[in-house]
Amino acid sequence: MAYKSYQYETSPRKLKPEYETIKKEYSKKSTAKKMKPKESKRINKKTKVKVIFYIAVCFSALLFISLRYSQIDDTYAQLKVKKEELALIEKETTQLEANIESSINLEKIEQEAKEMLGMQKLKGEQVVVLTLPKKEHVETNSEEVKSVETGENWLQQFINKIIQKLK
Repeated sequence: MAYKSYQYETSPRKLKPEYETIKKEYSKKSTAKKMKPKESKRINKKTKVKVIFYIAVCFSALLFISLRYSQIDDTYAQLKVKKEELALIEKETTQLEANIESSINLEKIEQEAKEMLGMQKLKGEQVVVLTLPKKEHVETNSEEVKSVETGENWLQQFINKIIQKLK
């Protein structure tokens, strides 16, 4: 009959001890430096100033970077405009070259000369042939050749010229 009141998988109740344990309370030791309230306020102010300074430095650096990117963007925009202008000028140049090549046609030039200017082709009696002698008449400056041959520098040449004029 004792088995009827037993429940499986249950743990027995814990018994309370007859005596109470005495716990000693130890004071917690702090490794932090003991400070006066005024010093902690100073340190808090210093840390606040440092944080504000770091924030200002980061903000100015980011502002500088964004300004540089805007300048680079403006430069690229100007470069794009200049490239478009260059492409337009090159296109006009090729068109003008094609016009010049088409206008160089000799038959067209001859026709315009006959119609607009009243020109005609030369006849055999209008052609005059000149004959020149085959001898070449070249004059050399003998003074320069002498100065080069003697190997004198410009100062010595200048002094020699003055001496010759004084004689």
